[in-house]
Amino acid sequence: MAKILPDHPRVASPPTPADEFHWLRHLNTPEVLAHLKAEHAHAQAWFEPYREFRQALYGEMLGRIQEDDEEVPYRKGAWWYGSRTARGQQYPVYVRRRGTPEGPQGPEQVLLDHNALAEGKPFLELGDMEVSPDGRLLAFSVDETGALDYTLQVKNLDSGELLPVRIEKTDGVAWAGDNRTLFYLTKDHARRTHRVWRHVLGQPAGQRDELVYEERDELFWVGLERTRDGRFIVISSASKDTTELHILDAARPASAPRRLLARRKGREALLEHRLGHFYLLVNDRGPNFRLVSMPVMRPSLASAREIVGHRPEVMLEGLDVFAGHLVLAERDRGVQRLQVFDLADGSSHPIALPEELCSVWTSDNEEFDTTQLRLSLTSLVTPESVFDYDMSTRVLTLRKREPVLGGYDPARYASCRVQAAAADGTRVPISLVWRRDLRASGPQPLLLSGYGAYGVPHDVYFSSTRLSLLDRGVVVAFAHVRGGGDLGRTWYDAGKLARKMNTFTDFIACAEHLVQAGWTAPAQLVIEGASAGGLLMGAVTNMRPELFRAVVAEVPFLDVIHTMLDESLPLTVGEFLEWGNPKKAADYRVMRAYSPYDNLKRGPYPAIYLRTSLNDSQVACWEPAKYAARLRTLKTDDNPLLLSINLEAGHGGASGRYDALHERAEVLTFMLAQWGLAHGPAPLPAGDNR
Repeated sequence: MAKILPDHPRVASPPTPADEFHWLRHLNTPEVLAHLKAEHAHAQAWFEPYREFRQALYGEMLGRIQEDDEEVPYRKGAWWYGSRTARGQQYPVYVRRRGTPEGPQGPEQVLLDHNALAEGKPFLELGDMEVSPDGRLLAFSVDETGALDYTLQVKNLDSGELLPVRIEKTDGVAWAGDNRTLFYLTKDHARRTHRVWRHVLGQPAGQRDELVYEERDELFWVGLERTRDGRFIVISSASKDTTELHILDAARPASAPRRLLARRKGREALLEHRLGHFYLLVNDRGPNFRLVSMPVMRPSLASAREIVGHRPEVMLEGLDVFAGHLVLAERDRGVQRLQVFDLADGSSHPIALPEELCSVWTSDNEEFDTTQLRLSLTSLVTPESVFDYDMSTRVLTLRKREPVLGGYDPARYASCRVQAAAADGTRVPISLVWRRDLRASGPQPLLLSGYGAYGVPHDVYFSSTRLSLLDRGVVVAFAHVRGGGDLGRTWYDAGKLARKMNTFTDFIACAEHLVQAGWTAPAQLVIEGASAGGLLMGAVTNMRPELFRAVVAEVPFLDVIHTMLDESLPLTVGEFLEWGNPKKAADYRVMRAYSPYDNLKRGPYPAIYLRTSLNDSQVACWEPAKYAARLRTLKTDDNPLLLSINLEAGHGGASGRYDALHERAEVLTFMLAQWGLAHGPAPLPAGDNR
């Protein structure tokens, strides 16, 4: 006799949190636009008493910038490329001059005038700019909204005319070796790069471009680039933790790509080529990557030659390969360095940098057969500096340091790195900078910033606008919390998915350390973060509102669960590997514990300034709009809650340099007002009679 079995228990999806402001997602409706404009008007009304100070602050910051300027040119073939800016112009002009390996010599030729392209447009951002191997054609793309929808065009540099090529919604381009074939990326409905196409200049009208590669898995985004020696087109398909690599012979552009590295969960790689060998950074032996080489004809990781093995304390972050040398970007327990390998004799050496606690990176290196390495360096007190390094003679030559007008003297400022103890005992680094003669004997105004996501380090850098804080006695600090890549890949892994809460408790530990050590006090502590750093701001404000005087969150990711439930949004599916999938109960519990929008509660909050852009396709402006609307119903204090909205930009804010400076002046005015410092000019250093 058959038995009646009990029903299997149903696995219920986690409940969706209440969302009384869901209607604000409908950005194109008159009601929502009216609401956003009212929010922006409210913010601007709050700033009205500070109008003169804000304008003076803008002038103060502008006065430090050399408006007529030119970047250091870099060599590519027979040309030297660069850009220049002119007083009163929002954007650079991109130029080149013919020359020899020693430097440019011929007359200037304009490649693109960004100002002319942007004429009559409130926003215009350049995407790709790639010159064909023979130097005669320029492939470039522009975005006119800030939504990262780039249009690809081609310019004949001999005649100055635009070719009849106009391809919408692209992202990434690479030339084949024949100077006629262009490979480019397009995006799906969620703005995920997913297809590689082949376009041949001069092809018959009506002939469709050929699909070369398509990625159907929504976790993976496609990348496209060309090796420095010009030998291969590299197609990468990558999720947050897995990479697949395909290559295509640039000399045979009609050929099909072949797979070089299959996808294997958790294995990531970066590829370059030299003289019949591929060079890869790959994390198959440990999270911080190793460096290997393998022959083009028989590529196999199993038999690859290991050049640098995996090290638990040293993260391999970047790879530059030249005809006779190889350069590794390394991060050793938070300290960045560049390691140079002589490929003829196998020797290696680090580049002796003028500072240890700095940010350093290889920059414009287009030549393959050269011993000259172009690199850039900055620190909390050193403006961005461009160097050339001779990899054979080991001579480091300063080519340019960013001008800072008004008599900037780095000796007037000091910086250091301290450590805070996290709840689990982990030591979390904090970088600080201040003006020496304005360092108080006790607590003083302090700005603490953080990011903590995607494995992106929150590296130190110089900012001339930051001087408007330092010169008013504000200490500025960077919290290098887990979730970022500040101490390598393991630091990132310790602050994502199920361990995401470490990011927030690390930041709170940093704030508490600065208070306990006498740097500041809660009534003088302002915090700042953008994008995923805005999520950090929202989470820690909910957790410890009494610890902060004010909060600045720009283009902030605040509505974590509702956003991650919507798979039609550009970043949702791919970011399941960063934040989790809220449709899974375990992930939901983690996300629900920190989601800023979902953890707002009745009580007092610090002063809060939110900045967003209407066309932001990465963090939709409805996130801070919903957050502000809900918080207004819950906060029990009289502190300002401001939502400033750029109605004509995207995730990066204003595209023009003067417009961007006006935006920064607004942010700093808000901060200085909270410290009671929004009055008068910054004091001059002792003994300075300017």
